[in-house]
Amino acid sequence: MADYNTYRTTQRVGTRQAVIDEGLRAYMNKVYGLMAVGMGVTAVAAYGISAAAVDASGQLTQLGTAIYASPLKWVIMFAPLLVVFAFGAALNRLSVSAATGLFYGFAALMGLSISSIFLVYTGTSIVQTFLVTAIAFAGLSLWGYTTKKDISGWGSFLIMGVIGLIVASIVNIFLQSSGMQFAISVLGVLIFAGLTAYDTQNIKNTYLQLAGSDRDFIGKTAIMGALQLYLDFLNLFMFLLQFMGNRD
Repeated sequence: MADYNTYRTTQRVGTRQAVIDEGLRAYMNKVYGLMAVGMGVTAVAAYGISAAAVDASGQLTQLGTAIYASPLKWVIMFAPLLVVFAFGAALNRLSVSAATGLFYGFAALMGLSISSIFLVYTGTSIVQTFLVTAIAFAGLSLWGYTTKKDISGWGSFLIMGVIGLIVASIVNIFLQSSGMQFAISVLGVLIFAGLTAYDTQNIKNTYLQLAGSDRDFIGKTAIMGALQLYLDFLNLFMFLLQFMGNRD
């Protein structure tokens, strides 16, 4: 009887673990799917806006002048940062569909914010940098997902690093120091490489802790996870582009 009870207990534990594993795979697929669509929205928006910003002779159109050579450029530059904070604050009050729509709207806004890269760098170097970023991101995220090492302790240092990068980048807008920009780029690559692994593990652990919770709540955490990985990928791409990008 004891052996039978042990068998039944083991069977129930194994079944529950299989359900969790299946749920985790579906959850991570949703996170990566949302992130991928968000990156697609950003790419289309950035390319479309940059194409509309110049005429056939390569001169800025009225739209190009407004978004690249007027005070509006500062609003466009900092608006995504404000939206990120607003998104986090409003997430719990939104439905899953509304939160998804807001995420895609943010991705389009990011496309507007970075659209000038198509005017500064060659298309070939942008594509090459994107492919390198995708390979690096995939490797780092896979490591963060599969490693048995607890890297949760990285969080506070990495967040402090991001804050430092933001402050240094704002200061360098006025200083225009090439040496400082090089240092910012190096640190940016390292910090967002670390964040890719850290966020992936954190997203995985969040699901394991919340498995069985309300479906809407799980859906919202998936959107937030997608936003985190989206920002990791995009920032890693932008910092790598400063090294690998060939200017027009």
